[in-house]
Order: sequence, then structure tokens, then C-alpha cells
Amino acid sequence: MSDYRCPGQDMRFWKPSDVSQVKCPACGTGIEFWKDDPFRRCPKCNKAVVNPRHDLGCAQWCERAEECLATLRSGSDERPVCDRLISAMKDVFGADERRIAHALNVLEHAEDLLDSEDGSPLVVRAAAILHDIGIREAERKHGSAAGRYQEAEGPPIAREIMERMGLDEADIEHVCRIISNHHSDRDIDTPEFRILWDADWLVNIPGAFPLDDKGKLKAVIDKVFKTGTGRERAYELFVGQAAAVPTQGSKER
Repeated sequence: MSDYRCPGQDMRFWKPSDVSQVKCPACGTGIEFWKDDPFRRCPKCNKAVVNPRHDLGCAQWCERAEECLATLRSGSDERPVCDRLISAMKDVFGADERRIAHALNVLEHAEDLLDSEDGSPLVVRAAAILHDIGIREAERKHGSAAGRYQEAEGPPIAREIMERMGLDEADIEHVCRIISNHHSDRDIDTPEFRILWDADWLVNIPGAFPLDDKGKLKAVIDKVFKTGTGRERAYELFVGQAAAVPTQGSKER
């Protein structure tokens, strides 16, 4: 297939209305969005801001969307698949901007870790986007968003989304296993799981521990992080120094 895209996906045919300005809810700085940007970082305060006008255009309904956008099965750019997963995740969460922003923050950290850690980019990105997808069903069915309920309710929802998008069964199964363990860390230890685990912790640490207690933060980071890159990033973000060199005999998970 050539690189040709229909006018709906070719930016040369886009109109000025396909670009919008949104104020950062944290600091008020204006952020420019193209219609296919799911989120962007505020250039002033670095907050992840969701694009309220995110629109995949004809790719959301066209029966030839996968062919047009060249999905992962052909070995091409997987960004369109991630955009569709993000759109599906946003549909599930609806007006819950906090959880949408959390998923997108985890995705950004996961993509950063992928630069240095081995793992399937598709599995990592899909798991990051969908890891909390069971929260609303957990709250509806159990009256709680506790981790064990998320792990139970998330995989069926994630599976339906990924099957609808035509992902391979092996990748779907892998992502579902990650989701079913992303709080408990019971019975999976793949590179993709370790990346997702660390990316989730990078987002969660500020809300879970006092950032002024550097000693406690060091102990937490050394204990919970599973990749060297994730540990280094956590030290840089929360401790303000390089990660300690693992002691002799320690083992990366």
C-alpha cells in the first residue's frame, strides 16, 4: 500500500478549525492542539492536559480505517492504533478527566521507559492506556475501586476493546494478564509488565508518599521499582539525585 491517505487523514486537507487553543487547568497557559492530539504537556507547568476536542475523524467509523492508517499487523507506525485505544478508553471513562489524565501520564512514562528498556511497544502502550479500564465497573459492581476489583473487572473490558481493534490474540492475552496483576504483582514478570508497573508508580508516588521525606522515598523506590530505568527516573524526579548503584548480589526483575 502507498503512503496515500484519504483527505480525512491527510493534514494537507485539514482546516483552521482542526487546531484549537485550550487553557491549562493548572496554570492557565494556552496550549495548541491539533484535532488528533489526545493530550499534550503544558509548556509552563508540565501538566498533562487532555484535548477536549480530540477527533480521529473518519478513522472512527470507516470500514477501511485499518488499511488506511496502516495498523501494526503490517509492521508500520502504531500511533493510529494507540490513538484509537485512547479514544476507546476516554469513552469508558466519560467525563472522568482525572482518570483519563492518569492513563495518559502512565502512557507517557511508559513510552519514555521504552527508549531504554526492552519490550513490545504495542503491549506496553496498550497496557498503559487500558490498565485502569475496570475502575468504573468495579465501582458499579463492588462499590469500590480497590485494586483487586480493578484487576478482576478490567481484563474483559480491555479484551473487548482490543478485539474490536483487531489486535493479535497473543498481545491481547498479554495485556490482559498485565491488567489483572497491575496492583498485586502476583504471577507475571515480563519486561512489558515491569515497564507498566514502573510507569504507574512514577505517576502514583506524589499522591502516595510525602515528597519531603527523601529517606522514605529512597526506600520506597529501591523496593518497588522493577527496571533500572524506572528507578533512575524516580530518583531524578522525587529525590533529586542519581539512583544508587545496586548492591552486589542484587537482581533486576
